[in-house]
Amino acid sequence: QEQPVESGGRLVQTGGSLRLSCPDSWGTFGRYAMGWFRQPPGELREFVASISWNGDKTYYAESVKGRFTISLDNAKSTGYLEMNDLKPEDTATYYCAAGGRTALDRTGSYYDHWGRGTQVTVSS
Repeated sequence: QEQPVESGGRLVQTGGSLRLSCPDSWGTFGRYAMGWFRQPPGELREFVASISWNGDKTYYAESVKGRFTISLDNAKSTGYLEMNDLKPEDTATYYCAAGGRTALDRTGSYYDHWGRGTQVTVSS
């Protein structure tokens, strides 16, 4: 199955901002939850943020709360992760997850589809 190609990751300095995008390759946005996860170098994948199917509920990891914003633009069939005040510890490969049974899932186990990942590197 084709994986969505996230975009927006690049090298940025501490305190900088980025917006990651995830196209809805499977037609799940607006019907199922969508989430963002990340995998820092040498570490396990971790939850970053998620949004309910209709966009009315959002959830964030404590480490990014107040700095990151997840959103859905159903008209454009695209999900976004706006990242502000980036820190070196935000360096990771970021993955879009789609088809989620619930936006409360922080393990990723209940998402059916995953993107290829986009690299975010924050220099100190």
